[in-house]
Amino acid sequence: MGNRADDEGTDVEIYCKPLTDTVHADTPTGAPEELLALLDGLGFERRTAVTAGPVYIWHEAPAHLTEDEKKQLATRAVPALITAGYEVFLPDYLFDPVVYQQAVHDIRTRQVRPQPPKPAPAAAVTASPRRAP
Repeated sequence: MGNRADDEGTDVEIYCKPLTDTVHADTPTGAPEELLALLDGLGFERRTAVTAGPVYIWHEAPAHLTEDEKKQLATRAVPALITAGYEVFLPDYLFDPVVYQQAVHDIRTRQVRPQPPKPAPAAAVTASPRRAP
């Protein structure tokens, strides 16, 4: 059983498994849980194979998605992974430039979104006595 991320020296290798429409996201052997959890959160499903040697962990796009939806999922994941500091490879046949630009825009919008102002402490209100006319 091979691992493309180990072979290529990247943090995440996203590709379509040959002769199938299964989109894989391979991470290196012993990848940190933060990376695995990020892929989970991006919509990939975690898979595990226990062997006599290492435990292999990889992610796949959900099988119920259409081919276009799998491509969009893979493309949308790239900016989030790069922003988190990971090196990612995504082949041209899975890359959707419009989806990528939207994902980048969404990340920038979230990072730049102004925080609502904190309410100022309530000032003591004093009323002056009214004078009768």
